[in-house]
Amino acid sequence: MLQQTPRVNRSDEAGLSELSLRELFDAEETTLLRYAFSLTGRRAVAEEIVQDVFLQLHIHWENVESPRAWLVRGVRNRAFDLLKKHQREVLDGVSHEPDSGAGNESPESMLSRIELTAALRNLVAQLDETDRQLVTLKYFENLSYREISENTGLSVGNVGYRLHHILKDLGVKMRPLGIDNLS
Repeated sequence: MLQQTPRVNRSDEAGLSELSLRELFDAEETTLLRYAFSLTGRRAVAEEIVQDVFLQLHIHWENVESPRAWLVRGVRNRAFDLLKKHQREVLDGVSHEPDSGAGNESPESMLSRIELTAALRNLVAQLDETDRQLVTLKYFENLSYREISENTGLSVGNVGYRLHHILKDLGVKMRPLGIDNLS
């Protein structure tokens, strides 16, 4: 368990004891935004983090002895919390945040992505009923091999074997379209 960071006297912070919250915001906002952006890689998220941390500082202003250190620690902790949450969402296959890269995508790459998605959907639609059901259960309903086995009556090993070969065949069929690695 981490030990609580010892409090530092405000007078040790080069005159911050005389600053108001507004003056502190004006002095530290840009630095904190850069720091939050370096941790998250997203400007909007960095702005939200800094705003939230300053709001928390406002609430706890009377109890904070070292506001600069408190702000930096707060930005770091909030950014790490958001990154952990986002990582869990991505690992679970669920993302509640808009795709930040979509706005930067060129029209050509967007069109290419749409065409490739349509081609993949077309190839999945051409699979026999059992294979299409396996792909749907695994990649659209996010079921485990065991759950798929229970739904289809296939053994767990057979589910894994068939999905492996279905994906391998789809990959071979996608290569002529310029896709070498479906990941």
